[in-house]
Amino acid sequence: MLLLFSQKIETPLGRMWITASHRGVCLAEFAGTQRIERESRDLERLFNARTELGENEHTRQAAQELAEYFRGERQTFTVALDTPGTDFQRQVWAALRDIPFGATTHYQALATRIGKPAAVRAVAAANGANRISLLIPCHRVIGKDGSLTGYGGGIQRKAWLLAHERGERQAMPELFA
Repeated sequence: MLLLFSQKIETPLGRMWITASHRGVCLAEFAGTQRIERESRDLERLFNARTELGENEHTRQAAQELAEYFRGERQTFTVALDTPGTDFQRQVWAALRDIPFGATTHYQALATRIGKPAAVRAVAAANGANRISLLIPCHRVIGKDGSLTGYGGGIQRKAWLLAHERGERQAMPELFA
């Protein structure tokens, strides 16, 4: 049976759990969200694995890169990812990784970018199925009208992340402490 390692890290926006297989990070999620338990169970089922508290080279690298990101020293991530999903989901997640640091896009533009302009709802669903927050930057997807749309880590975190990427220094929100 495959073993997944899960490590807790501290960020300015609260604790995150980083889980990785021997191939790469498969989960990066803020603590306190309802998604973690469901996503962890899904990963164990998809990988026929069990999760242990601990770390491996991928969780350590992700922790380092995320710390650099929050300090404003990193704009892209190089840690290996292990993203079980459909071919379509993986295509959307790859397109999300191509959104430049500090930029935003919307679902229709993403659908067009992957060559499926009519698949706006499917793109939105794939974005919502992303288990790897920040490393796959789904927070960079906003409404076509410029409004903030849903984010698994919460709209306040999304707003903070987008401001951080625009270079706006801000106080750490107390609700994430």
